[in-house]
Amino acid sequence: MKKMNKHMSNTAIIGTVGVPASYGGFETLVENLIETEKVNYIVYCSSKNYPKKLSTYKNAKLVYIPLSANGISSVIYDAFSILHAIVFRKVNTLLILGVSGCFILPIIKKISSVKIITNIDGVEWRRDKWGRFAKKFLKWSEKIAVKNSNIVISDNKEIANYVCSEYMVNSQVIAYGGDHSLVFETKRCNDVENSESKYALALCRIEPENNVHVILESFSKVTKKLKFIGNWGSSDYGRSLKKKYSKYNNIEIIDPIYDVEQLNIIRSGCEFYVHGHSAGGTNPSLVEMMFFAKPIICFDCKYNRYTTFEQACYFRDLKDLIIKIESPKERTQGVKLKSLAEKHYTWNRIREQYEQLL
Repeated sequence: MKKMNKHMSNTAIIGTVGVPASYGGFETLVENLIETEKVNYIVYCSSKNYPKKLSTYKNAKLVYIPLSANGISSVIYDAFSILHAIVFRKVNTLLILGVSGCFILPIIKKISSVKIITNIDGVEWRRDKWGRFAKKFLKWSEKIAVKNSNIVISDNKEIANYVCSEYMVNSQVIAYGGDHSLVFETKRCNDVENSESKYALALCRIEPENNVHVILESFSKVTKKLKFIGNWGSSDYGRSLKKKYSKYNNIEIIDPIYDVEQLNIIRSGCEFYVHGHSAGGTNPSLVEMMFFAKPIICFDCKYNRYTTFEQACYFRDLKDLIIKIESPKERTQGVKLKSLAEKHYTWNRIREQYEQLL
């Protein structure tokens, strides 16, 4: 841990479960941002997720808040973290990830000259998983975040287009890195590739907007083997799909894998990847998969087309996906996707883009 430099930006990172990362995309982002020694970072963490509480990690100081960072409590968790950072840590920059606690920003603007940078995530309020009240609250929070931030970050060009048309605000487009996914044992990956029959891979949270049912149904109609990794036990939707499709010999339903090396071995061994996400901007799992030089079949939406620079295959519905699955895969497509990822989605590049804004 470096000593705090008074001449560098003192930046509080708000809105994640915390670090060390073991949860999601924003946490992985923070994990990589704090590799730098150019910024004095303070990361706010949920004490609910960290029985062992480190005071520092990499090049950041850690502050723990005794609230959950997820669900409805995330609203208070984020807002309290913002207040704490200003009152007790005297930061000059807030890097807010997500809009849950941004209702407090109009007050912050009145009492502080702190620089506010907000990554609004995807267009959360549009997601089917939220109820009517939650959607209205998230839309309201998004509006407050955009109107009260000095800088707005969008993780995808389509999100930036939305922010511009909805609020007449230009945002900075910064995606996610994915090269951390390549840190694994090459020999073991080669062993898997040589020992297993060819298979397709899908990996996501088990939610309707990720077209999980479409992907499973398509593979139930073909002979190609599918490995599908996800949190099947977290919802009735997931449990019902697992029960229905586990009976197919060519479909392997796999519970979440938290061992990164094991996950990357499976990624390395697949013949191609199927990505069903239909919402949320740039998806980290898609970015990570591009580094494995595998052909990718994506659901056809602007988010995925922007992320893959129009170089993947795209499906619109069940019939279309079946055709894509059974079509010959071009190895060169995967190589091209990897080349694009190495140019646009390395953590060094992403980190530099964030640092330029602080």
